[in-house]
Amino acid sequence: MDDAEGRREEKKTREAMIISTGLKTVVEAIHASPTQSVLYLSGGASQAVAWLLSVPGASSTVLEAVVPYSRMSMIQLLGKFCSSHTAEEMALLAYNRALKLSSPGYPVVGVGFTGTLATSRPKLGEHRLHLSTRTSDRLWVSTVTLSKGLRNREEEDMVASHLLLKAIANACKVPGTFVSELTDSEVPDECEKQFSEDEELEQLINGQICFKVYPFSSEPHMSTAERKIILSGSFNPLHEGHMKLLEVATSLCGNSYPCFEISAVNADKPPLSTSQIKDRVKQFENIGKTVIISNQPYFYKKAEVFPGSAFVIGADTAARLINPKYYDGDYKKMLEILIGCKKTGSTFLVGGRNVDGVFKVLEDFDIPEELRDMFISIPEEKFRMDLSSTEIRKRLEK
Repeated sequence: MDDAEGRREEKKTREAMIISTGLKTVVEAIHASPTQSVLYLSGGASQAVAWLLSVPGASSTVLEAVVPYSRMSMIQLLGKFCSSHTAEEMALLAYNRALKLSSPGYPVVGVGFTGTLATSRPKLGEHRLHLSTRTSDRLWVSTVTLSKGLRNREEEDMVASHLLLKAIANACKVPGTFVSELTDSEVPDECEKQFSEDEELEQLINGQICFKVYPFSSEPHMSTAERKIILSGSFNPLHEGHMKLLEVATSLCGNSYPCFEISAVNADKPPLSTSQIKDRVKQFENIGKTVIISNQPYFYKKAEVFPGSAFVIGADTAARLINPKYYDGDYKKMLEILIGCKKTGSTFLVGGRNVDGVFKVLEDFDIPEELRDMFISIPEEKFRMDLSSTEIRKRLEK
């Protein structure tokens, strides 16, 4: 190697180090942001995952990275293969997955990538890549057609990885300088949709997204909480008994994130309208308490959507949960469903409540042995309030 070649190689090494340093700075900023992510990638952009995981702090950002790489794997995931719509659906799946895995109160992004890049054999079609990111109020999709024959597989994957990292940084609202590796003819075809609150709620009611969080709480200790303490109900209206019950349950559970939850979809009534949801949400905004709007009226489904959570319920609800009458009269079906809840890491904190005119606590019920450690009693001396939203509504109607 002559001196000129040596200098060129040294220059390439320095440039690579500069790029590496620049990427590291961006990844550090992504990890420093509160946003948590799930990535679904197929057909390329593998370096982006390596970059994200190689910098300390990745566990705070990357909740999961899934690579459904083969055609059959992708077809089983989505029913289709490489297209911009596929990337969009992957991002939506990843977003819903991120909601379920995320720390309480943190924003999330779902990332989808699918590509058809250079391979070891000649490819008849175009070399394309499709990227998409989904946050609570934004969907972004981009398609890039690469110049065929200009790069080898490794180089095309590097281009895809840079574009994906840039997309993640943008979704996390992280500033960064990215030098485009695309030629003048490789122009990204991008589209972006912003969602209003009403549109988000419609998506929730229709089942596109699994829940929406209104993080009105601002207590500093909640940033380190590892699990949710959830009090579900219609809250029509929210009253002092609800707040006291959740407060007591939280004190029993230690480091937890207390939140209320309303299902917009009811088991035996029409779904709530967006205006009804917003009216009820306003109650929680006024008192600075977090509320989640979901589309799951049944606790066994809530357990899937909020794995590892502690659900705060009254003794009347506990009585229904263990009554085979609500499982088509099938005791085995009841056990199977509730054991499924248990496997998600869910527990039930049970407060005393009037049942058929008699005040009852957890100890008054015969809990099946297989489920006993899933139910935890809230002592009567810590909480008893015979107030209900139904009684309040009746008083207001008089």
